[in-house]
Amino acid sequence: MQLKKWSELPSYMKTKEVKKYYDIIKKRQCSMLFKRIFDVIASMIMLLIISPFMVVLMIMIKLDSKGPVFFRQERVTQYGRIFRIFKFRSMVNNAEKYGVQVTAVGDARITRVGAMLRKQRIDELPQLINILIGDMTFVGTRPEVKKYVDCYTNEMYATLLLPAGLTSRTSIEYKDEDKLLEGADDINKVYIEKVLPEKMKFNLINVKQFSLLSDIMTMLATFFAVLK
Repeated sequence: MQLKKWSELPSYMKTKEVKKYYDIIKKRQCSMLFKRIFDVIASMIMLLIISPFMVVLMIMIKLDSKGPVFFRQERVTQYGRIFRIFKFRSMVNNAEKYGVQVTAVGDARITRVGAMLRKQRIDELPQLINILIGDMTFVGTRPEVKKYVDCYTNEMYATLLLPAGLTSRTSIEYKDEDKLLEGADDINKVYIEKVLPEKMKFNLINVKQFSLLSDIMTMLATFFAVLK
C-alpha cells in the first residue's frame, strides 16, 4: 500500500487533477502504513470468526444453483492494477454472458439465495481474502471493472492512488444502486453518465479526507447501515 513516487505512476494518472490529491496523501504516509497493518490483523481475525458461517453459505449456494461458490471477476485497484475479486456467487453461472456488468432490481440472473445475499450485503464477505492478500482495503473506492475505469475523467483517476475498498461512504449513500438503474433502457449508459459521476464526487472527498480514524468511522457507519 506504499505510495509510489510521482514519476512511477501510470502516465494517465500523472495529471494536474491527480497531483493535488497525491500531495495530500503524501503527507499521510504513516496513515497508509497503519491502514495496512489494521487490514491484515482485522481481516485475519474476521475470517477466523466467520469461517463456519461462510461454510454454511457455500453449501446453500451449491444447493441452490449450478456453478462455483465464488464469483471471480477482474477489477481495478491501486495504480490501475488488475486483480480478481472474491464474491459469493449470487447470480446464475456465467451471468455476464447474458447481460451487462451492473445489475438492476429484478435482474432475472439473480438466484434465490443470491437475492438474500445481496439484500444483506453478505455476498461481499469473501473480499476479506482480497484484503488479507493486499488487493483491497477495508475502506476505499469500490473496485470497478476496467470497462468503467476507462471512462474515468482525469480527476477520477485520483481514486486509484489508494487501494480499492470493501466499503466507503459512497457505498452507504448508494447502497440501493440497483434501484437507480431499474427500468433503464440502457443500463451501461445510465451507469456511466449518471451514477458513476455522482459516486465519484463522494469518493474524491474520501480521498481528500483519508485517515485511519476516518476509515474506522466509515466501517462503523457501514455496520449500522447494514443492520438497518
